[in-house]
Amino acid sequence: MDTINNAMHKTLLMQVLWDIQKKRRYISHDDMTKISHEFNISRMELEGVISFYHFYHRKHSGKYTIYLNNSIISKHKDYDLIKKAFENELGISFGNVTGDQMFGLFETPCIGLSDQETSALINFNAFTSLTPIKVKNIIIKLKQGESIQSISKIPKNNIQYTPDDDKTVFFKKYFPGIGLKKLKKMNADQVIDLVKKSKLTGRGGAFFPTGMKWEFCKKNKADQKYIICNADEGEPGTFKDRVLMSKFPGLLLEGMAMAAYAVGATKGAIYLRAEYFYLKDKIEQRIIDFKEKGFLGKNILGIENFDFDIYVHMGAGAYVCGEETALIHSMEGKRGEPSTKEYFPVERGFLGKPTIVNNVETLCAVPRIFEMGLEKYLSIGTEATPGTKLLSVSGDCKKPGIYEIEWGIKLKEFLHLIDAENPHFVLFNGFSGECLSPSDFDREISGENLLAEHIQFKFNDPIEYAQKMYAVGLRSGGSFMVFHKDRDLLKILKNINDFFVAESCGICVPCRTGNFLLNKKIQKIINCHADEKDLNDIKEWSTIIKQSSRCGLGKTSANCLLTAMLKFPETFQERLTCNRDINEAFNLNKAVEDYKEIVNEIETTYE
Repeated sequence: MDTINNAMHKTLLMQVLWDIQKKRRYISHDDMTKISHEFNISRMELEGVISFYHFYHRKHSGKYTIYLNNSIISKHKDYDLIKKAFENELGISFGNVTGDQMFGLFETPCIGLSDQETSALINFNAFTSLTPIKVKNIIIKLKQGESIQSISKIPKNNIQYTPDDDKTVFFKKYFPGIGLKKLKKMNADQVIDLVKKSKLTGRGGAFFPTGMKWEFCKKNKADQKYIICNADEGEPGTFKDRVLMSKFPGLLLEGMAMAAYAVGATKGAIYLRAEYFYLKDKIEQRIIDFKEKGFLGKNILGIENFDFDIYVHMGAGAYVCGEETALIHSMEGKRGEPSTKEYFPVERGFLGKPTIVNNVETLCAVPRIFEMGLEKYLSIGTEATPGTKLLSVSGDCKKPGIYEIEWGIKLKEFLHLIDAENPHFVLFNGFSGECLSPSDFDREISGENLLAEHIQFKFNDPIEYAQKMYAVGLRSGGSFMVFHKDRDLLKILKNINDFFVAESCGICVPCRTGNFLLNKKIQKIINCHADEKDLNDIKEWSTIIKQSSRCGLGKTSANCLLTAMLKFPETFQERLTCNRDINEAFNLNKAVEDYKEIVNEIETTYE
């Protein structure tokens, strides 16, 4: 019993760390001593937890902590100008804090605002579509004592497209409780059966059948079960869950309550990524509203023993926590490291109890399916993937934002829909997805064939592989980044690999070391120092990383690189040493600048 109580107590650790971080702007040595004593853990273990998460600081991070998004979409907007503007206004470089500890400047990966770049977070309040003038005004107002809340706004939802009204699933008028009230005439088995018949699968990228997951959890007997919403939307280029939670937080709560009814859970949590802190109050207010309406709490809707409550658990900046076992460990007050699959969460999950972990979009789909009816839902989309899909669109197009599309749309039709500007390649499913070329534009976005089953990368026969790949449908987790021909594919791949090197939890060698070595190889190609052996090394090492990594982060980290090598071989070949007469590692402009600085120092010295 003491062990159970200690484990439950430890679930509060991240909240305590957040309270201190927000109050003091860092977690001090004395704070760590007190926390270690309170939670009965060693300082070494606590240090391990704090250091694992990007947004906890051991040194003062500034009264106003600024995080500038450095992902590739931001880099292609006004990132360099905005970075320089912040540095000029504050007189410090990134990674530093002003002498008066008023401002801290830091870089961070994608913050879920790719449709509104260049973006930044200041004390986790969002600032979008930044310009140097906007930066100047923001800093002036903060220095004058204006509150951060008064000069920031919750980002716009930017919904660009939905199907015809009778085919829209998510972004139509929402009347709380319609789907939930259907439970009054259904038992748990009937709910699960309907979800199974809907063919709903996980919308975070894994595509595991939702009804089957719920059925497994229901069959596992336990005195306590949990429903966890994975709102750790960390895949670069993805922001659909942000929009869903901002526009319809009640739809998410309703979906979680329906899952709880189906499996017999009484407690739930929304694991919300720290980058979405500005949504926390809105979600928690909706939880209060739902309790007052009888949609949460005891005997929900008058159904005896239907008890379910929800709270919000804040993440602290770790991409790997999007993996369900890493997320559970994080909630338990541990480092967010994935575990081996000895037990699945539906068997032993949060605090060792059967647990459902579903993504935001998945849970929001459930009440809509019940509301519109199974037959109508199955009539939308394709036979294998009914319904609609939410895509987060960014990059070189005139209409970035959220698109709700029917499964089955052709890629070329979708590129026309978003008004893509001379599309040359697409990052499909984010950094862990694949790189698509014009040869793919006749493929459809659907699940008639599950993409992961075909990613075998038979580089000994790339033509056969390409033909096989082009024949299958594209199943999307939600991120769609489009680029025109003038973009440097290799620099994009470098940005992707930089991300995986930084975000690897480090627990397994293939991911930790393999991605580091791939990073060196990519830079070598960019510098025109590489040869054919380097390309072969990349293929061989990537295969090892995919096959040997502990979790999905490592297994998918080389996907874009490998598919890019397959789809755009000429891009790599032209950078090889034997095909170039220039060393791109040498920057003439930089050399001239250095020379001018040296000459200026000499002239100043002898004046």
